Amino acid sequence: MIIGLDIGTSSAKAVAFDYEGNILSQHSIPYPILNPSEGWYEQDPEIVYAACIESIRYVMISLKQSSAEIPKPVCISVSSAMHGLIAVDSAGKPLSHCMIWADRRSEDIAVALEASETGRLLYQQTGTPIHPMSLLCKLMWIKSNDQKLFAQSYKFIGIKEFLFYRLFGVYVVDHSIASATGLFDIHQLTWSDQALRLTGISEEQLALPVPVNYILNMPSREIAALMHIPQDTPFVIGGSDGCLANLGVGAIRPGVASITIGTSGAIRVASSQANREKKQRLFTYLLRPNEYIIGGAVNNGGVLRNWFRDNFLHEFTQTETDGDSSAALNALVDSVVPGAEGLIFLPYLTGERAPHWNSNAKGVYFGIQLHHGRAHFARAMMEGMLFAIYSVGIALEENTGPIHTIYASGGLARSSLLVQMLADIFNKPVFIKNTVESSAWGAALIGLEALGIQAGEPTVKNKQAAGTQDTEHYYKPSEENHAVYIKNFQKFEHLYHILEGEF
Repeated sequence: MIIGLDIGTSSAKAVAFDYEGNILSQHSIPYPILNPSEGWYEQDPEIVYAACIESIRYVMISLKQSSAEIPKPVCISVSSAMHGLIAVDSAGKPLSHCMIWADRRSEDIAVALEASETGRLLYQQTGTPIHPMSLLCKLMWIKSNDQKLFAQSYKFIGIKEFLFYRLFGVYVVDHSIASATGLFDIHQLTWSDQALRLTGISEEQLALPVPVNYILNMPSREIAALMHIPQDTPFVIGGSDGCLANLGVGAIRPGVASITIGTSGAIRVASSQANREKKQRLFTYLLRPNEYIIGGAVNNGGVLRNWFRDNFLHEFTQTETDGDSSAALNALVDSVVPGAEGLIFLPYLTGERAPHWNSNAKGVYFGIQLHHGRAHFARAMMEGMLFAIYSVGIALEENTGPIHTIYASGGLARSSLLVQMLADIFNKPVFIKNTVESSAWGAALIGLEALGIQAGEPTVKNKQAAGTQDTEHYYKPSEENHAVYIKNFQKFEHLYHILEGEF
């Protein structure tokens, strides 16, 4: 048995797998996103740390209750969201909250740097687009705007580094997470001297970069007891959630893409070469040496559904007998034909990353007429979310070649309606593994690889739910629906470029 711990934007989730990918137990602990000022998005690292410990503890207790033998994980391997920044003092105590990927306070710095030759060279060196999400821009902002915090900080780290320091007393960061900071030379596998000069920090103020299969053994009996795991349990550092999602669904061959839709969304393909396009539309992150994950992330995934549900579906959610507001929203969307009868939605409620990298972008409904009701707005919202991912897919195909197969994962992959819309928009077959916990399984695969254990092909029969489904589901695209969607998508793209200067 192996545990994959996935530290996401909205929750920490521990998933226990056997070596064939069957889910034995899983548990998720949510935590809030703080918004203290306009454009500031943070999380309390202490709360996230506690959620990681509690999710593992719950899974271990659950396994002990359902097994005649006391389970012992061969290791715990970790996936994590990218782009988080925490300032800590010499004792490892946080001096700041964790600035997450959505934080936009360094927007002006990013805009100026992106337009410069220095920005272009850094993009080629680090693989990370110049954007407020990156630690590069966040550190430059702190240096200019919070000199007291900048001077007091002993280290600048992400949430996974914070977890590993608490567990092991050392500062280490995997190459995969490091490659998303904008500070790491993905070709030399070292911190970039040029990025360090720009931020005004030293290499010693960052964690030590290590491979994704790096192992540390749990030294603390007390912390191990909190998680109900044996002392000396190996922890494998793992990688970033995006890279591990590709590994988890098997999207590591040319022409096979992974689309993850959770709070945000992303589309990615694997490549043996880093992307060097001059338009800076895509990221290049490391999985392993000479194994790159190329793609783009969009800001507005599940956050859009939550926004629409919370603001426009009050009576639906209150009358749902099973408490499943997603079912009400899906029924509303499905009551309208593809294309939402001409209603188009630009989904940029929290700005946008790929392919535009415009944190000023805003949400827009266009083409409203008297016959459009709430269901049309719901449908257009969902289509706009997927159009944003499709626009990244176009840039990806221009740089890495044609995509012939898509694997979808993440929380919204549980919606068959949304996945069918995805297949129709891309006009490509979409596969869903029975486990949508692709990042956790990707982390588990890295853990098994680190220990020299052969993994099997996931069949994912959840022993708690006694599942009997096939190993994956297949969604065939409708060319008729695709033609409708493409007509709206062309207007969608045109609208963005017309309005870009007005945001």
